[in-house]
Amino acid sequence: MIDDLIDASQVIPVLNRILRAELSGVVRYTHYSFVITGPNRLPLVDFMKQQATESLLHAQQAGELLTGIGGHPDQGIDAIEESHDHSIETIMREAIAHERRALGLYRELLSVVADRSIYIEEYARGQIGAEEMHVIEMNKLLRDYTIG
Repeated sequence: MIDDLIDASQVIPVLNRILRAELSGVVRYTHYSFVITGPNRLPLVDFMKQQATESLLHAQQAGELLTGIGGHPDQGIDAIEESHDHSIETIMREAIAHERRALGLYRELLSVVADRSIYIEEYARGQIGAEEMHVIEMNKLLRDYTIG
């Protein structure tokens, strides 16, 4: 039935990559909330915790969609690259890179469902908008640490 709308063999692997990426975001942002220090620690810790919560929500949404089209969710997360430099600038740069990878995955999803499934297309567009906003916000936060 769903195969009349989309090619599940193309969509399922992308959704699994999204799921793993978002779950790695939960771990990444939670880790950042632990290691941030300095005078701006409290608002940045809250920001990172919000990012972790949102990543979990995005993972749950991807998993529900994945199983809804007959897929099986992976039980792993993407590798989490970390420089072990816990300066705010480095953390923000790592976070921006993570968000850009997620943005690319949602764009890939959009490309495989475009003009085939309005629901999944709108889901992908909404997630693209959310990821773009994350990149914009993080770039704004980064400015204070790169103006020299």
